[in-house]
Amino acid sequence: MPQPLSAGILLFRQQDGETQVLLIKPGGPYWRNKHVGAWMIPKGVVEPGERPAEAALREFAEETGTELDTIPFPLAVVRQAGGKFVDAFAVEGDLDAAAICSNDFELEWPPRSGRMERFPEVVEARWMSLSQARTMMLKSQLPLIDALEAKLKG
Repeated sequence: MPQPLSAGILLFRQQDGETQVLLIKPGGPYWRNKHVGAWMIPKGVVEPGERPAEAALREFAEETGTELDTIPFPLAVVRQAGGKFVDAFAVEGDLDAAAICSNDFELEWPPRSGRMERFPEVVEARWMSLSQARTMMLKSQLPLIDALEAKLKG
């Protein structure tokens, strides 16, 4: 069975003469004690009948509480460690990272306990320089930073 396609947005801005990107740290128990290599772009599954760019905008709004009114441009497709493909787009914009408001998800926790717990999809968002992002980002999404740099230079 093919892996589901996800889509996401790499929001970027120019600040003090350098490019910064907005990355999120996912919520839930798996990510709780992870920091380096745990940050990623806001993303999620492309629903049937939905175009990847539409899914990317919807997921960005769900995970940050901010609706973007700019048309995203295609950035790259990456394959994550679990095999899932992420169709990434980029948008230039700004938002207050400290004010994000994420939707929640439900998970049986602890595993096989029969207890369902709610967790925020995103616990934190942070603006990072490209070099910070290269240190903090999920390894499989690192090509997105190179793709953004290439688009901005080109």
